[in-house]
Amino acid sequence: MMTDNEITYLIRGAVFEVYNALGPGLLESVYEEALCFELQNRGLMVERQKHVPVVYKGHVLNTELRLDLLVEDRIIVELKSVEEMKPVFYKQLRTYLKLLNKHLGLLVNFGENDMHEGIHRIIL
Repeated sequence: MMTDNEITYLIRGAVFEVYNALGPGLLESVYEEALCFELQNRGLMVERQKHVPVVYKGHVLNTELRLDLLVEDRIIVELKSVEEMKPVFYKQLRTYLKLLNKHLGLLVNFGENDMHEGIHRIIL
């Protein structure tokens, strides 16, 4: 079984592969599909647009909350394609981690000119 660091290494490699092939500025949905394809080619299990259940006081809310990618049922990958990262993006990922009882996520912005600055690791 791979460690979180080994999985994260493969995800980062796939992100760079997609970014180098497609460049910045496309829609998030394009990067999501390409990254999912690349991750699966690297032997990783990926769930796209996974429903995130929200439980409030024991009641499951009827929400349409979905995260972009869940890799190996352990690491949440949230994708953006924006010129400027907003604090709410980090809060959103932290909330997804909490709701799904996961501890590691990557926030990836394909809108960056330098992808080294576009990958942010979030740990709960």
